[in-house]
This record gives sequence, C-alpha cells and structure tokens, in this order.
Amino acid sequence: MKSSIKNFRELHKAEQPLILGNVWNVQSAKIYQKLDYQAIGTSSAAVAHSLGYEDGENMPFGEYFFIIKRIIKNTSLPVSVDLEAGYGKDVETVFQNIKELAEIGVAGINIEDTIVFEGKRQLVDKIIFTSKLKSLTNLLTENNIDIFLNVRCDVFLLQLPNAVNEVINRIKLYEAQSVDGIFLPSITSENDIQKIITNTALPINVMCMPNLPDFKKLQSLGVKRISMGNFVNDFGYRKIEEISKAIISNQNFQSLF
Repeated sequence: MKSSIKNFRELHKAEQPLILGNVWNVQSAKIYQKLDYQAIGTSSAAVAHSLGYEDGENMPFGEYFFIIKRIIKNTSLPVSVDLEAGYGKDVETVFQNIKELAEIGVAGINIEDTIVFEGKRQLVDKIIFTSKLKSLTNLLTENNIDIFLNVRCDVFLLQLPNAVNEVINRIKLYEAQSVDGIFLPSITSENDIQKIITNTALPINVMCMPNLPDFKKLQSLGVKRISMGNFVNDFGYRKIEEISKAIISNQNFQSLF
C-alpha cells in the first residue's frame, strides 16, 4: 500500500504528464492495465450513471465503496478516487470515508470546492473550504494516514469571471494546508494554464476537453497530470447505442464483427 502511494506521488514529478485512465468498473480498469497505463482514477459521474444515479453525491457512499473495492482487488495500478465533496456533511464523516479508502489501498483522492444543491453546482466560499481542508489534513496527519490529496477547483468548470485570479487566490490558500495537487477541470487556454502554473509549486491536473492542447504542449506548459473524466464512458455507451441500433436496422449481427 505504501509503495503504491509513493509510486503515485512520484508519477506527479515525472517529466511527462501522468495520463490518468478514468474508470467506472473492473472491466474498464483492466483495459488500462492491459495498455500499460501508469495509474487509474474513478469517475464518480461514470460510476453513478452505471448504478442508475445522477452525479453529485446522489449514490450512497457504501455502493461507491463496493465498486472501488472491486477495482482495487483487480488491478495492481495506483488508484485515485473521485470523492466529489467528500460524501459527508461534516469533516469527521469525510475523514472516515477517506480512512476507509486508505485502508483498502487507495493511493489518492480528489476533493472539490463545490457542492451540488438541488441539482445545481455551487462554489463554496474559499475561507470555509480552506477550513475544511485544514481540518481534514490535520486528521490525516494525526491518524498517520498517507494519501495523495488532489484538490479540484471548479472555477473554470463554472465559467466564473476573473477565473485565473480567483484560482490563483484559492490555490494560495489550499497549498498552505499541505495538499498534494490541484485539479482544474475545463481549463483549456494555454495562457491561463501557464499563468497558474507559474504561481504554484503544486502539480497541476487538467481534464479532457474539446479544446484542450495536446499532451506535448501541456507538458511544455508544465502540466503534471491529465484526466479523462467521464468522457470515455460516455463515448463508449454512444458506440453501444449505435451498434444496438444497427442490429435492429439490419436484422443481423454483422455490425458486431
């Protein structure tokens, strides 16, 4: 377990960015292992949809934990878990969830500075969220729990004004709480990425988007981790729909072969 976490940390220091394969079940995890990916991460949206829930902590943590545990048992790759806002209304519950994940061998987690309320994603006040981070990191240290804590900042995801400055201000608060990385979904501008990277020593994680620069360019900008989110899952099921439609239209199975 310790070696998996150590390996996962080292992957964020490599010259080439870590390409994280995002998974939702054991089958998807095995694909990335077969293809020699270096690490995988769960997509909470993809897992939720596979279980019949909407994203936004609508699936019970116990059901999510079962899927994560099955993935851990069936791969030797470091596994990071998308924990959304923590699956708990208080810090102690969130900490207990992280503790359970660490006990089964999870190498890292993402925790985000937004909450979903009545179907709408909302940014948490940065002082309140920083206080939450401080309490969590203190509890992790006190209980000797080592896990890669990647903070997802959703300013770009929500398309807020003055996004770069807001992100930089938030990162300064977050990095003071001994977190390990920053995840910025929906950022795509090379200038924005470069400006943020020059303002922090933490490894920056970006996510698959239509206008995201290619991996070589992201490496030159200093990006250390690239995630896929739920896009591979969505793409795969669109293809299943196309094939299933062809089976009915053609009245045979030739489209499968």
